[in-house]
Amino acid sequence: MQLADPAALGLDPGRLARIDRFLDERYLQTGRFQGTQLLISRDGQPVHFASAGTMREGRPVAPDTLFRIASMTKPVTSVVFMMLVEEGKVALDDPVHRIIPEWKSLGVYDGGGGSAPFLTKPTASPMRMVDLLRHTAGLTYSFQNRGNIDAAYRALKIEDWHGSHDLDSVVGALAGVPLEFSPGEAWNYSVATDILGLVIERIEGKRLDAVFRERVFGPLGMDDTFFQVPEDKVDRLADCYAMHPQKGRLLFDRGEASSWAKPPTQFSGGGGLVSTSADYHRFCAMLLNRGALGGVRLLSPKTVALMTLNHLPGGADLASMSRSMFSEATNAGVGFGLGFAVTINTAPTLVHGSVGEFYWGGMFSTAFHIDPVERLIFIFMTQLSPSSTYPVRRELKTLIYSALTESRA
Repeated sequence: MQLADPAALGLDPGRLARIDRFLDERYLQTGRFQGTQLLISRDGQPVHFASAGTMREGRPVAPDTLFRIASMTKPVTSVVFMMLVEEGKVALDDPVHRIIPEWKSLGVYDGGGGSAPFLTKPTASPMRMVDLLRHTAGLTYSFQNRGNIDAAYRALKIEDWHGSHDLDSVVGALAGVPLEFSPGEAWNYSVATDILGLVIERIEGKRLDAVFRERVFGPLGMDDTFFQVPEDKVDRLADCYAMHPQKGRLLFDRGEASSWAKPPTQFSGGGGLVSTSADYHRFCAMLLNRGALGGVRLLSPKTVALMTLNHLPGGADLASMSRSMFSEATNAGVGFGLGFAVTINTAPTLVHGSVGEFYWGGMFSTAFHIDPVERLIFIFMTQLSPSSTYPVRRELKTLIYSALTESRA
């Protein structure tokens, strides 16, 4: 990767080097992470790209190493949906049941569950497409382990990408499970973006992987991003680890025999993609450049502007609206746009940043961050779940902003 002179773009080379030492001393030498990769750019020009540690036993992380990016898939799904909005095929205030009629009679949880039948009450308002994008739909994730709705998701194996469900049967199964709350009343991290993927499939009449390839990956030259790793690229897929409370870091998915190299039965628009830092940087650069990259326009500038506003009802932040036990964001001062978190007030976050920055991450501790004010992008890759194991994202953000010598605010 060709790197620009960081000093010429307002970043201190010595302070950028300090970030590499920090990751090495705190995370690699201690065995917390097996390998890391960090890409930083300004004005769309990479100024720092560092790989460290190993991607498999005895093999160093390389520039083209493939990583499971999990929920960093969500912004891709959201961008494709907004392309359909621009074409007049769907609208943000459309009821979801317009495309998914199986959900027209969904009710809100009012008791029961487990061995007892669910009791429901009517929703105060219908679920709209915007609720899927901003996670206010009343859906959940099975791993939240908080109550009878989560338990029902686990029993139905809703999130098993290689199980018996395709996206159509997922919505069929969830038609019998109540919503946790009436749409728009709260924020809960959920399978909403997976459902958005089905909406895209039904509108386009194609599988989600084909839509992504035609609309995003092909036009942007993202040739190393896919739901299923091709056989001739599996040797580049990093091993993936999970943290066990008693046993520590354990191998979760071996790169050479990965589940991500097998054809999924459902294409997860919420978390199924594998990518490289360079590929995902092209996607982020398109968003920083207000919808276009290299002469290819995916979205209009006004659409990107709409996506990066806070869409939580009443201008609320996640601290006041979240019912989730899991979040990729520090809640105070952070709203949610159409596919990612958006900073609405930097002071409560207690970390460097800008109003209007947007970002998200994945369960394997990957992260991306786009600051339109400072024209700054950073992408961090590693492979350890859960993402809450270490505060590495906050630490990296502090170190990266501390390397700025020129602010554009």
